[in-house]
Amino acid sequence: MTPADLTRTVVRAVRCAAADGELPEGAAVPERVVVERTRPGGVGEYATPVAFQVAKAAVGASPREVARVLAARLGLEPGIERVEVTGAGFLNFVLGESAVAGLVAEMLVRGRRYADAADRVPLPAGELRAQAVGAAVRRIVLAQGAGYADDGLDVAPVARKDGDVVAAYGIDAALWAVLRMPAHETPVFPAWLLRQDESSEFFRVRYGHDRARALLRNAALLGFAPEAGPLDSDADALLGVLRDHPLALEAAAHHRAPERLARHLVELADALLGFQYGVLPLGDEKPSAAHRARLALAEAAGAVLAGGLALLGIDAPDRL
Repeated sequence: MTPADLTRTVVRAVRCAAADGELPEGAAVPERVVVERTRPGGVGEYATPVAFQVAKAAVGASPREVARVLAARLGLEPGIERVEVTGAGFLNFVLGESAVAGLVAEMLVRGRRYADAADRVPLPAGELRAQAVGAAVRRIVLAQGAGYADDGLDVAPVARKDGDVVAAYGIDAALWAVLRMPAHETPVFPAWLLRQDESSEFFRVRYGHDRARALLRNAALLGFAPEAGPLDSDADALLGVLRDHPLALEAAAHHRAPERLARHLVELADALLGFQYGVLPLGDEKPSAAHRARLALAEAAGAVLAGGLALLGIDAPDRL
């Protein structure tokens, strides 16, 4: 179960509980539920304040009482290992690990789909910021399966002092710079945009994709291919960021905020670059099921990086 699946599962649980009369009179059934990573010191992997939304309009009900009703239902859902109620009514979740292989396979498909579907329409340089933000928002919203309407985003233009940023930095680096900041803020063009090393977040995102493709090529030379399967604890950091990808995309679409996707891609690339060293066999080591599972995770992460860059309108070359 991915966080996006969890979001839908929580909404369904609220609707079913309301229909079965388990919730107090007047209880609200929200159309959208926020599920977030549990904050430091919290319980489980993910949490939601949905009980507060539901109880707000209910007659004589506390969020904690609503949370207990929902926890009883959600604890029976496949893919959810445990549900706990904390504080005044927060629902906290631990997801089952049995779905890891399915998650990796799903993220691979998602990444490829976004990369294949994203259009890269040439942008007029004179309107770079507005055109880039509008196009990225459109792609991200459509990738979520939602209808898109141009609602007139407040977009700050590139400052005159920065001149022709496409000529200075290249179209891809210029797009990264204008999309990595909230649309209402004037974009900045730091020197690291031109650096081809890991001091540049833009380079790291594209390099992460490059490394994923290189791992696949090198594995083929060693005679093995990716195959999703159980992963050891060394994969936890990368797996966690990959699992959060649907949430990051949902938030970017809901808030019309491409910078949320850009931040997530940096986090994903950094996790992949740290993970890459344990993917291939070392020395005389023979390829094993563990190596195939790690390679599948790296492949999925690379596909998500390519798909995410495509949604921003940026190229993801296989070799840098």
